[in-house]
Amino acid sequence: MVQTKTLEIGGRILTLETGKLGKQAGGAVMVRYGDTIVFVTVVTSKEPVERRDFLPLSVDYREKTSAAGKIPGGFFKREGRPTEKEVLSARLIDRPIRPLFPKTWCYETQVIATVFSSDQENDSDILGAIGGSAALMISDVPFDGPVSEVRVGRVNGELVINPTFSQLQQSDMDITVAGSADSIVMVEGEGKEISEADMVEALKFARGYLRQICDLQNELRAEAGRPKRAVPPATVDESLVADVKALAATRIHDLTHSPLKKEERILRTQALADEVQAALAEKYPERAHGIAAILHDIEKEDMRAMILSEGRRLDGRGLTEVRPISIEVGLLPRTHGSALFTRGETQSLSTATLGTKLDEQRIDGLLPDMTKRFMLHYNFPPFSVGEVRRIGSPGRREIGHGNLAERSLKNMLPPEVEFPYTIRIVSDILESNGSSSMATVCAGTLALMDGGVPLRKPVAGIAMGLVKEEEHYAVLTDILGNEDHLGDMDFKVAGTSDGITAFQMDIKIKGISFEIMSTALEQALAGRLHILGIMNAALPEPRAELSPYAPRLTTIQIPIDMIGAVIGPGGKTIRAITAESGAEINIEDDGRIIIASTSKEASDKARQAIERIVEVPEMGKVYKATVRRIADFGAFVEILPGKDALLHISQIDVNRVEKVSDVLKVGDEIEVKIVKIDEDGKIGVSRKAILAPDQSGEGDGQQRRPSSHGRPRPHEGGPRRERH
Repeated sequence: MVQTKTLEIGGRILTLETGKLGKQAGGAVMVRYGDTIVFVTVVTSKEPVERRDFLPLSVDYREKTSAAGKIPGGFFKREGRPTEKEVLSARLIDRPIRPLFPKTWCYETQVIATVFSSDQENDSDILGAIGGSAALMISDVPFDGPVSEVRVGRVNGELVINPTFSQLQQSDMDITVAGSADSIVMVEGEGKEISEADMVEALKFARGYLRQICDLQNELRAEAGRPKRAVPPATVDESLVADVKALAATRIHDLTHSPLKKEERILRTQALADEVQAALAEKYPERAHGIAAILHDIEKEDMRAMILSEGRRLDGRGLTEVRPISIEVGLLPRTHGSALFTRGETQSLSTATLGTKLDEQRIDGLLPDMTKRFMLHYNFPPFSVGEVRRIGSPGRREIGHGNLAERSLKNMLPPEVEFPYTIRIVSDILESNGSSSMATVCAGTLALMDGGVPLRKPVAGIAMGLVKEEEHYAVLTDILGNEDHLGDMDFKVAGTSDGITAFQMDIKIKGISFEIMSTALEQALAGRLHILGIMNAALPEPRAELSPYAPRLTTIQIPIDMIGAVIGPGGKTIRAITAESGAEINIEDDGRIIIASTSKEASDKARQAIERIVEVPEMGKVYKATVRRIADFGAFVEILPGKDALLHISQIDVNRVEKVSDVLKVGDEIEVKIVKIDEDGKIGVSRKAILAPDQSGEGDGQQRRPSSHGRPRPHEGGPRRERH
């Protein structure tokens, strides 16, 4: 039986439908908003998987280009590996639902969201998140939802719910908010230096709409939901817990209260675990996993208690203290810009590379093809955390962290018309113990400035944590890896001294209040300003000069109606200039021509060639011309590329010329002066005026009678060159 629920949001109808499609899935919901349609399914395994330390959940989001009436590019003409947009959209589905599964859930669970229709105005990512929650709600999974997701923009000072793509282009914020009926569970987005108060206002604006969509899912669940599976009980062996605590509790307490480096803490914790395992192996055979879990819980409880009761953290810092920071810039000799940013035991080596228009990334997907002139790529090699693992293509975490850092910086870049470079930042994480994505923001800023990129303002980032027990909570500035793992929140905030440019929040509990959110934002601001102060001391402003290894870009402006002349028939002219000069040339629709070359000579050669093509002939100006055609009454000469002028026989020489071919031949290069421009644009030139400037009223009055390019003229005698 088909069940449908509808709700008007932002002037458009949101529809949830089940019972028509994908009936063999554990839960299947079609979500429609405008003419964008996303189909989301949930399937779980019939049998539990062997016990793991993580939730067996996978989420996939895929776009069909047919949804927008397009055929994929490439040789195979079908969708391939997920695009960056698909990976990021999958994360927007995964992160809000993951905390709402039972901790003992041990059945493989797969959520698949497929975009079947795209109206090119409403983004499908938030529909995938709504559909994922709705499909879980009507399935037999004991999911503690619902959760919903909306996007918030601000156009002309007015907050807009679920702005269209065209509205987002005018918006100064793009915030994706996920939440339950009562609280916020995930936030991600960017802003053009928005204030902390603006951000909280946007979240409050979203909350009412989230509640409405959650109510809609509950209505669908009431009519179409399946009975829920029983939640696997958490088994506790009180005797084992008591024995582990007797052996380890005091020593774990001592470890927790000892400020140690990450590696030393890991080694000492592992040594303790090995001792406990060995001591209890005979009494509790084959219980190693249970012993490890109890040790983990003791460590977690002890760390959280220390933070809440003592205001003290694992490395001895206070709640709002930032770890020591060191900065080096310009340390790589052949890159265009480089910076090493180290904060505690987290380290990013970032490089900036400047390219040309041809280096832009072409984006192919549901939306019209577009190009991207700024890219930030984040790499997280296994040695950065002392691990051994296979190195493959970037994972979802790397793509997500890179995207967050890219959004943090992009709005501070100079506009293309002022700095027409393609820019790429690569952040290699060399060491990690908390918030390497925010270290990437800081290192990326410094690498850009070291490369001479005129950033509007430097950007820094910091990660906030949370420990919450009932109503008692503590917000942590600049969290460690363990504080992220054993805590309740990871809230990353990046921005300038004047406002927020990007942010991302994930939590492991059901939700947080606006009070906690406001506290975290206030502490993030203080921490960000502290880091910016250190960055400014290391590199106060962008370098005045680009790296000698970076391409030099020269921009010239030509009339739009001259673009065709520069390109030439079939691109012949522009290809010839490129080949002869060795420079790269890009022509924009507005008449801007960007010449790129590492050689000034090549750049100048290309610029001069283009300027000759678009130059407007001037009365009285002397040009170096090429003879193109000879007639009885004179010669036609090319004074500028594509521009011919008539050199009348009477203007060839100071002496009478009986026959043009006696003096000139096709291909000769001579100097001529424009003496006439008709109303219809026809040009008359004179060589005589240059040879005898006194006769034209110009020059020093001395008569000059040079021969024609070294060849004897007829009246001077000498042998004539025979013409064949």
